[in-house]
Amino acid sequence: MEADPYSSHSLLRLLQLASPALPVGGFSYSEGLEAAVAHQWVHDEASAQSWLIDQLHLVQARSELPMLALAVPAWQQHDRARLQQLNAWVMHTRETFEMRLQTEQMGRSLLIWLRNQADADPARLQTCDSLPPTWPLAFALALSTHGIALRQGLLAAAFGWAENMVQAAIKAVPLGQLSGQRILAAMAQEIPVAVDHAMQLPFENCQAFSPRLAILSARHETQYSRLFRS
Repeated sequence: MEADPYSSHSLLRLLQLASPALPVGGFSYSEGLEAAVAHQWVHDEASAQSWLIDQLHLVQARSELPMLALAVPAWQQHDRARLQQLNAWVMHTRETFEMRLQTEQMGRSLLIWLRNQADADPARLQTCDSLPPTWPLAFALALSTHGIALRQGLLAAAFGWAENMVQAAIKAVPLGQLSGQRILAAMAQEIPVAVDHAMQLPFENCQAFSPRLAILSARHETQYSRLFRS
């Protein structure tokens, strides 16, 4: 049974999960943005905004967010077979070492955080030992544990991702804080559309096809000077 999405407890938990202060290491990844800057595909506020909005719709809305949307009910029903299927899909669609490192490391860090919460769910956390879950599945477990409504959870996940990416752009391009806030505002306008698309996407239509991003990620692994892990 989902909690009232507008209750104080649910709202505060949601803000905590979406916060850049959540100790999962999201700030240390640029998801190819640093390589895009190095190749001058991203070089100012306008190009950074365009890049990130494209990444929201072409990557997040087609793979990460749909996996999150599908994993929440699987956690609620304690459907291990479904969780293993979703987790395997995420792992198999990570096209580079960096992409796989990110989803594994952030998923593992979120599990450590969940295990240290007063309202931890021992039965579901035990299931994690046989996966171990990637970032979308770990975040879905957090939403399920705290009874957060699905759409609100996806909005928070997307906004948290956007905030981390904007901070990466500020450091890598570089940009000023006001430029970053304008980009974040523009992305916030697009996030509900991306979330609604993700919630309607069946498993068989999910995809992780972003060849330029994969190439940039592979190049970033050997980039001479780096601020970020991806």
